Amino acid sequence: MAARTKTTKDRPSYRCTECGWQTAKWLGRCPECQAWGTVEEYGAPAVRTTAPGRVTSSALPIGQVDGRQATARSTGVPELDRVLGGGLVPGAVVLLAGEPGVGKSTLLLDVAAKAASDEHRTLYVTGEESASQVRLRADRIGAIDDHLFLAAETDLSAVLGHLDAVKPSLLVLDSVQTIASPEIDGAPGGMAQVREVAGALIRASKERGMATLLVGHVTKDGAIAGPRLLEHLVDVVLHFEGDRHARLRLVRGVKNRYGATDEVGCFELHDEGITGLTDPSGLFLTRRDEPVPGTCLTVTLEGRRPLVAEVQALTVDTQIPSPRRTTSGLETSRVSMMLAVLEQRGRIKALGKQDIYSATVGGVRLSEPAADLAIALALASAASDTPLPKNLVAIGEVGLAGEVRRVTGVQRRLSEAHRLGFTHALVPTDPGKIPPGMKVLEVADVGDALRVLPRSRRREAPREAEERR
Repeated sequence: MAARTKTTKDRPSYRCTECGWQTAKWLGRCPECQAWGTVEEYGAPAVRTTAPGRVTSSALPIGQVDGRQATARSTGVPELDRVLGGGLVPGAVVLLAGEPGVGKSTLLLDVAAKAASDEHRTLYVTGEESASQVRLRADRIGAIDDHLFLAAETDLSAVLGHLDAVKPSLLVLDSVQTIASPEIDGAPGGMAQVREVAGALIRASKERGMATLLVGHVTKDGAIAGPRLLEHLVDVVLHFEGDRHARLRLVRGVKNRYGATDEVGCFELHDEGITGLTDPSGLFLTRRDEPVPGTCLTVTLEGRRPLVAEVQALTVDTQIPSPRRTTSGLETSRVSMMLAVLEQRGRIKALGKQDIYSATVGGVRLSEPAADLAIALALASAASDTPLPKNLVAIGEVGLAGEVRRVTGVQRRLSEAHRLGFTHALVPTDPGKIPPGMKVLEVADVGDALRVLPRSRRREAPREAEERR
């Protein structure tokens, strides 16, 4: 009698209880979510075929599709509207991620209150705090409105029930990692749970024409926690950035199906809440009557937005063999490069035997190469104890050969500096159109840029005495 061949139905199948990945053999570690000991046998998967079904709406020529349904509605916060591309589109799902304590809940509670009106209700669902805690924050920042509804839930079915009862035009969920579905195995925040919760809320948003704001956690590396599929499913991904010890907060667009991704919204976090900054350059400047050695101003671009920032440097004589190099708001590698260029190309030999401290004002971070020239001039000014001329900004990338290279957006940078009252600028060659009334000096290398520093008599006196001897 011939032995019966083992069919597909008889073969065991295995599935990861964390993310739902399936395989025909057992593995100790799931290749999808990298979890150990979660692959278990559950039975052979059934072969499924999908038959054509009824369509929800007939296909139309693209010219006949009504585009008014995708018209954005303002959130009441102009800086957030700038990043979103004009406001929230009905049915859009926005994911806002940021580090703990940066101000995500404060910002979205303010948005929920300002977006609420007679025609548009807002539902704020919190899964991390109690309703009374959110009420205390709302009293502090003035986010009280009769059309703003608040619920504290961690169950997905309860959240969907609140949607049927309130019928909101805007849903704020804080946060997606705290909501769980009873039909899916796994703890809240797991990959399978996040995927199911996000999928259900996205379907509800599209069906109801309801805009949804989801708060997302981040990992210790700064990436959005959960499966990468979450970022693909939503329409807009925003990152909320900022140093908790500084007042400045930035909302940066990473993905936007309704607008550009190179816009940045600036906010100021204070005791009374969070407010948008239409002119944030004032946070990054120190107003003085007289210039101080070791300071230089530059114009950086955050997305398409020019911001005037101040670079400060301090040099101190030291007796230790390895001088200190301390930076705040600047990349240590770029500061070290500027020190090497100044010593080799600028003929400033005293920097190698001094402690160097460099920082920015207001908590802004300067990482683009356009700030190289300002860093170099601030270091040279501190080393010679000579202040730079008043109302001067420096823009340009400095190479290892000492050359000053062109950067993008020079005209926009100069226009912003001119608007704030700066009258002189150091820029690379061929800057383009110059604002009327502004004096621009084109420099080809670091040597040309250092000529704007007046000679320091106090530093030159020892050399003159030696030459007389």
